[in-house]
Amino acid sequence: MVSNDFWVVFAMLIYFIVVVVIGFIYAKRSNSSSEEYFLGGRGLGPWLTALSAEASDMSGWLLMGLPGVAYFTGASDAMWTAIGLAIGTYLNWKFVAKRLRKYSEKANNSITVPDFFSNRFHDDKHILMTIAAIIILLFFSIYTGSCFVTCGKLFSTLFGWDYATMMVIGALIVFLYTFMGGYLSVCTTDLIQGTLMFFALVTVFIGSVAAAGGVDNTVAFLQAIPGFLSGTEIATPVLDEAGNQIVENGAPLFADAGTYGVITIVSGLAWGLGYFGMPQVLVRFMSVRHSNEIKKSRMIAMIWLVVSLASAVCIGLIGRAVIPTEFLTQSAAESVFIVLSHMLLPSFFCGLVVSGIFAAAMSSSSSYLLISGSAVATNIFKGLIKRDATDRQVMIVARLTLVAVLLFGIFISLDQNSSIFTIVSYAWAGFGASFGPLMLLSLYWRRTTLPGAIAGMVSGAATVIVWNNFVSPLGGWFGVYELLPGFLVALVVIVVVSLLTKEPSKEVQEEFDTYMELDV
Repeated sequence: MVSNDFWVVFAMLIYFIVVVVIGFIYAKRSNSSSEEYFLGGRGLGPWLTALSAEASDMSGWLLMGLPGVAYFTGASDAMWTAIGLAIGTYLNWKFVAKRLRKYSEKANNSITVPDFFSNRFHDDKHILMTIAAIIILLFFSIYTGSCFVTCGKLFSTLFGWDYATMMVIGALIVFLYTFMGGYLSVCTTDLIQGTLMFFALVTVFIGSVAAAGGVDNTVAFLQAIPGFLSGTEIATPVLDEAGNQIVENGAPLFADAGTYGVITIVSGLAWGLGYFGMPQVLVRFMSVRHSNEIKKSRMIAMIWLVVSLASAVCIGLIGRAVIPTEFLTQSAAESVFIVLSHMLLPSFFCGLVVSGIFAAAMSSSSSYLLISGSAVATNIFKGLIKRDATDRQVMIVARLTLVAVLLFGIFISLDQNSSIFTIVSYAWAGFGASFGPLMLLSLYWRRTTLPGAIAGMVSGAATVIVWNNFVSPLGGWFGVYELLPGFLVALVVIVVVSLLTKEPSKEVQEEFDTYMELDV
């Protein structure tokens, strides 16, 4: 365990103070209306939109979960997942961003994703909005928990401090600036955090190559591990009865490489489908200042993402060459970035770099808290329970929801052995299957009906839950990542039910036919 270090703590303290101050700076403006609090008044520029979308999306999973998988079982899982994410990100920016920005304004100036779905289909009974809000609460509570796990592991690994205590403190810091500052504070800190994450990954990647003795020595060491650098095989650590990797003569023990077949490659690539349904990314598209700025945002986002994903995977791989016996489980291996940072950097710079981990967790969890609050306050409270609610009442309910989600996230994060990668993959699948197919068809198919939308959303979420818990354990083709069958089932259900039900009203179809004329 790394010893306590004043300069590391000092650097991180400066960072924490900066983000909390930002929350207070934006508090007055954000509290002027619910639209300002939840969407920033649709005034985000291209840099803020791009880095906020990517930083809130990647979370601590990018700096801990992904390197941890690469460290423990080699390149395959991490590489194919990263490729799927890169493809999905590009397609989402290319085919969803501009259309959603325009249509969300046309659809009664929608300020949340459930709002958009409800207004898009003129759901006067708010059935669709309510279901969407419940799904957001369910999966974002799980997602928020993964971010709090990141906070706890960071301080526990770096300083040896108690995991549970530091996890709660980290959660409270996120809560404070989200509670005070709303969407603008979240997006502004995302800009800082996204920049910090980018340079943290690149710095540690370059430093770890040098520490491993250069590229040639690193590659030679890793090639000696069966299947470690292969894209069609997977390294197989030899484990003892307790689930820890066995170490012999100072070297980690590996069995023969396992086969990494078509099913697992498809599962990795399927991660990209999740982007079409990620509320924290979609809401950034809705808040951009002008649709003409989407292209510039897409270029910024893709450069950031590709460099960051590649660096994260390489850090995990190279970490195995630098500290081959440091981590004996995949959960423990998720701290490889932290340990390498402390090994390679001066204390103060280490503090700034590892703040990137906290930055990632903060940027994501704050978005999850904010979107959960907006889902309950705007979509359930005002949309269903009290339709004449004032802005002040909506804000109160939103903040009470933040408290509830915070407490639930803390509860599910109490287990220090939780795997960030596993938690994120489940929530990612839930959102991708529930919202992804419906978002695409809402923007591109005028014949989509309200019953089809409801059926698709419910079937997507249900398929993910059932597949993960009951079907996937059967193995074989059933072992495919639950996002793929969930996405396909929802897509088919929406089309079939829409064709079997009455076509949308003339007013709905006219809105669809003319929404691209907005924001020209």
